[in-house]
Amino acid sequence: MPGSSPRGCSASPFVDNDHVIHGPVSEDNPICSAKGCRAAAVWVLAWNNPKLHTPERRKTWLACEEHREHLSQFLGVRGFLKDVVTLAAWEAEQAANRPADGDTDDGPAGPSA
Repeated sequence: MPGSSPRGCSASPFVDNDHVIHGPVSEDNPICSAKGCRAAAVWVLAWNNPKLHTPERRKTWLACEEHREHLSQFLGVRGFLKDVVTLAAWEAEQAANRPADGDTDDGPAGPSA
């Protein structure tokens, strides 16, 4: 159904081009998870679906300043949203918790189930 998911959220025509990623998306260039948005990610929305995931599991969506509230509301009304932190804080926590043997997590990703 159009407009019922964050992936259906239209990108603003007023995006600040200083914060839009024009190159390929990579771990070094994380972008907002909202459909059509190419803005640099600033926030990590940690969530889980209790019908599918164990309580400690955290899935992640990334958000720019413009889409943080919309994506948070989408997850929140479903009872999925667990935490919203800055991308810098998330990355610092992930680095601090990374195993010493070099085994790494893939880090934040876009919307997925």
